Amino acid sequence: MDLIPAPRYARFADGGTRLVALADPLLVAGPGTASTAAWLRREIGAATGWALPSPGEAEPRPAAGAFEGVRQTVRLALRPDLARTLGPEGHEVHVADRGVLLEGAGPAGLFWAAQTFRQLLGPDAYRRAPLHRGRTWTIPAGDVQDGPRFGWRGMMLDVARHFLPKDGVLRYLDLLAAHKLNVLHLHLTDDQGWRIEIRRHPRLTSVGAWRRRSRLGHRASPLWNDTPHGGFYTQDDIREIVAYAADRHIRVVPEIDIPGHSQAAIAAYPELGNTDANGTAAPEVWDDWGISEHVLAPTEPVLRFYEGVFEELLELFPAEVSPFVHIGGDECPKTQWRRSKTAQERIRELGVDGEDGLQSWFVRHFDRWLADRGRRLIGWDEILEGGLADGAAVSSWRGYAGGIAAAEAGHDVVMCPEQQVYLDHRQDGGADEPVPIGYVRTLEDVYRFDPVPPGLSEAAVPRVLGAQANMWTEVTENQGRVDYQVFPRLAAFAETVWSALPEPSRRDWAGFERRMGAHCARLDALGVAYRRPDGPLPWQRRPGLIGRPVEGPPPIV
Repeated sequence: MDLIPAPRYARFADGGTRLVALADPLLVAGPGTASTAAWLRREIGAATGWALPSPGEAEPRPAAGAFEGVRQTVRLALRPDLARTLGPEGHEVHVADRGVLLEGAGPAGLFWAAQTFRQLLGPDAYRRAPLHRGRTWTIPAGDVQDGPRFGWRGMMLDVARHFLPKDGVLRYLDLLAAHKLNVLHLHLTDDQGWRIEIRRHPRLTSVGAWRRRSRLGHRASPLWNDTPHGGFYTQDDIREIVAYAADRHIRVVPEIDIPGHSQAAIAAYPELGNTDANGTAAPEVWDDWGISEHVLAPTEPVLRFYEGVFEELLELFPAEVSPFVHIGGDECPKTQWRRSKTAQERIRELGVDGEDGLQSWFVRHFDRWLADRGRRLIGWDEILEGGLADGAAVSSWRGYAGGIAAAEAGHDVVMCPEQQVYLDHRQDGGADEPVPIGYVRTLEDVYRFDPVPPGLSEAAVPRVLGAQANMWTEVTENQGRVDYQVFPRLAAFAETVWSALPEPSRRDWAGFERRMGAHCARLDALGVAYRRPDGPLPWQRRPGLIGRPVEGPPPIV
């Protein structure tokens, strides 16, 4: 069967050709399965037209597709013993003439079993209404046993450069769930915009969420979109996003970037910046791409300001849903600190090693602050340079090297090397590729990604929590452009973090490519504007917009 990601074990009767007809089955939900039962009634019920009543609610008659006069069932059950062999997210799917049995080691495993069930029903099960009323659905008879390779299977979505409204985020949570991905990392702040309401600091959104224009294409482009751009999530929007994610067994990791990538915050509150070094009036929210020199001042009032930000953030992202808080910590230019008397005095006062030590001091402060409140800090791999507390984790983006160093030093790691899994990088070297950025990373390239790099010691391998694919949005100004960059490569990525694949050179690319044919039909039903195998559709092209392509194969670093 064309399941993505590939399961550990699947056996179907007669090679998958023996089909079970399902017509208006009952839904029998065992203890602890209410959440998945509600999802099935809402999503599968909408697509199939099934009411999926419980036995006590059903009319006393067999349905047209009943087996030997007994109405078929979709049964849900928790089986904690599955965790021993399949892990805490393990699950089984059994299809026979009497109906379907979905079992999970826990609630998350049961939910992933429901995703497998949906795939087995076919692409029309991804639609919002039945294409044909009264249709009898068929599903191959057989058994699936499955569980993920990694516990962190994520995607980073940059909503700071180009804002994605709340409904778009909810849609992406559904897309992650359909691929059995369980982490959404939201990049909420940057030089170009602040995207989350902080009630004690209202100018962060009244000022910091809006820029007057945006460059079209890479920063070398002479073209501009003069329409002001912006938006933000209210605190109730965030609560909704977090609850929606939790219902789908997805953790949301919020990112507030410090001490660099902070021009939008400084535009809102100029006292956060290095006012004795700026040489000009307070900056505006940045309308260009790249790395701004406006960074936070290393002062106690700035620490107190951001502690207030994080206090509100922790209330919105409960620990049981979001144990990690991302603080960025990357790409912090030191020019202003070198010019600032306040910063230089701070360096002498703290006894740190110059401006680099000052950046590490910022990170360590919030490392301790978050740990004292029962949270774990995670940041981009630059945070390694000043030393970390034991519980801190690293997002290894500049390559594998930072992740290897972190894991060998005893820190947990999420692998997301830009040379392998940055989805803003172009998918092909052709002239029609829209706003080409970075190295060519084809669907096959992503399929051959492995989160565990060669050379990592056996003792350090368990420190690799998993991996995430990162989607930066400087040149993707709307949902359709994001879809094009993310899909279908996210499907390949999902398999690399879920399935027990052989080493990259031995993977069955031809088999995956065949399965993608069926999966693209699912994406079509979901309305995903993915890149077709033969290239962009005419409306997906961006002629005349300058990118930043990097030629040749990416280095493995």
